Amino acid sequence: MGKVVVIGAGSWGTALSSVLATNGHQVFLWARDLERIEEINRQQTNEKYLPNVRLPEGITATDDLSIAEGAHAVFIVVPSQAVRAVSTDLAPYLRPETLVVHAVKGFELPSLQRISVVLKEVLGKGRAVGILSGPSHAEEVARRLPTTVVVASEDVGLAEQAQDLLMNGYFRVYVNSDPLGVEISGALKNVIAIAAGMSDGLAFGDNAKAALITRGLAEITRLGVAMGASPSTFAGLAGVGDLVVTCTSRHSRNWRTGYLLAQGLSLQEVQNQLQMVAEGVKATVAARQLAEKYGVEMPITEQLYEVLFASRSPKEAVESLMNRLRKHENELLNGATPFCQNDIH
Repeated sequence: MGKVVVIGAGSWGTALSSVLATNGHQVFLWARDLERIEEINRQQTNEKYLPNVRLPEGITATDDLSIAEGAHAVFIVVPSQAVRAVSTDLAPYLRPETLVVHAVKGFELPSLQRISVVLKEVLGKGRAVGILSGPSHAEEVARRLPTTVVVASEDVGLAEQAQDLLMNGYFRVYVNSDPLGVEISGALKNVIAIAAGMSDGLAFGDNAKAALITRGLAEITRLGVAMGASPSTFAGLAGVGDLVVTCTSRHSRNWRTGYLLAQGLSLQEVQNQLQMVAEGVKATVAARQLAEKYGVEMPITEQLYEVLFASRSPKEAVESLMNRLRKHENELLNGATPFCQNDIH
């Protein structure tokens, strides 16, 4: 049992800290907000992000990044657009052997870089980075409800170390050897989740949402494979698993973003109401640009972009999707089906 540092005291960072502390590790949780730090240390709660949850013993909150010095492992759980700045400040305190894992589901803008690429640029290109992803609402993890996730890395040994740190009776962790696919899945499912929230906000029913999730998976897979990911990853926990939970749960801030937009709120009004980052908003910008770069058709993403940034109404966006030219379903994946025969066990 060693010293573990979690960077970011939002809902997911706090929930991960809870898992690690439950496993007997000495956990230091870094935050900017002094009021939040005092609450965690005095009351063992983080009511803003995890209401009605008592945190386990063994978590110490701090605003001092030097706490990472000598840590066995560091988990980075901050908004995607803050990763570069925070990791730059963190870098002097990391040893070469420090295990680094991120649980950030987004892309950096305007670079369009994946978060692991940003971390390697800042921390050193020779450093392996793990990616933690999968269907895992923080609210449920903090309440010790059964949850299953993946840790991916090009260094399988690193992923297995993270697995050992995290795994327990309610938090099951698989190792995945396709970090590219896992990272793309985690970022792009948030785009589809906003669209799913819109569908529910418009009371379009289960048929529409099932189609949206299925065709959303096709979009994610097409882009992911074009970028070099393994098709089978998108059929796993980081792909369809995370997509389903984010598109169907009211815990999801991305789902809530879409739902509130469908109720007539502006994007700024939604963001003010949530008071948390919905990564899918910026991921929509990145996905649209990546689709153009790789020549991939992503009609749901395109229509969502129009709603978020071009004043199109959600209802008009749905009508546009329904009235597209006729297609053959099998052709739309261009051979990039996530359900590969060789991967069925």
